[in-house]
Amino acid sequence: MIVLESAQWGALASAHAERADALTAAHRERAARGEKHPIDDFLFTYYSYKPAVLRRWHPGGGVELAGAAASSRAEWRWYVTGRDHESLRVDVAGFLAEKALLVQGVERIVRSALERPAGFGCFGLHEWAMVYRQDVHRHEVPLRLGQAGTDAVVDAHDLRCTHFDAFRFFTEEAVPRNRIQPTRERQAALEQPGCLHAGMDVYKWAVKLGPLIPGDLLLDAFQLASDIRRLDMAASPYDLRAWGAEPVAIETAAGKAEYVRRQRGLSERGQGLRRRLLEALERARAEAAAAA
Repeated sequence: MIVLESAQWGALASAHAERADALTAAHRERAARGEKHPIDDFLFTYYSYKPAVLRRWHPGGGVELAGAAASSRAEWRWYVTGRDHESLRVDVAGFLAEKALLVQGVERIVRSALERPAGFGCFGLHEWAMVYRQDVHRHEVPLRLGQAGTDAVVDAHDLRCTHFDAFRFFTEEAVPRNRIQPTRERQAALEQPGCLHAGMDVYKWAVKLGPLIPGDLLLDAFQLASDIRRLDMAASPYDLRAWGAEPVAIETAAGKAEYVRRQRGLSERGQGLRRRLLEALERARAEAAAAA
């Protein structure tokens, strides 16, 4: 068990909150003005996690916070007193017991992606398939090539989406064009690290594992999700130049090459975060076993 003195963990928690505030500042300012951003607001609407979730720092398992029993943290769920009754630590045993099915499900999906080779041949066409042969779209943003041009790109390509949460938004006409038919039940079997949506979901898994995940890992996962979202929309059929997204024209050879280059970098970052998630789970399990 690592023991952090009050000054140590207090500094870590403060630095964490400052970093979280910087990452969410633009979103919070827009929300206060009643404005929306079609790219950057996605992580707060699709995942439904408020900026306050990011501000809350946890040390993860295997760490005791000296003097924390006298702080407001003592009222947080999933914290119990440490060995001297003046310190606090994450109740890893309680969390693992109550959230056993959740933890097992997250671990299965994360490990599946970590152990599977990445696929880089989708070219972000899932966003194109979501507007294929459909006049009404989810986003009130013009299509860069128009409807006919967008449909022609889909017609000329092989759809190979592996992620259910992207596939479920395909139009009726696009569904049978996909190589496979992903389902929620097959998510772990199909998860692969080249998928942008799977990479964004690392952030979701970090939030769901709550106090077991150290604060720096949570914010790193959010940063990755934000960077993935930027590429996802730059490569989409939408014209988002007014929102700072220069198109990655995946309908061209040069655009495909640029997409795959950036996709590979994001995939490598995602794999590193997945390894850290599993390590955090291993630490939590080791602590729970030692206390049993």
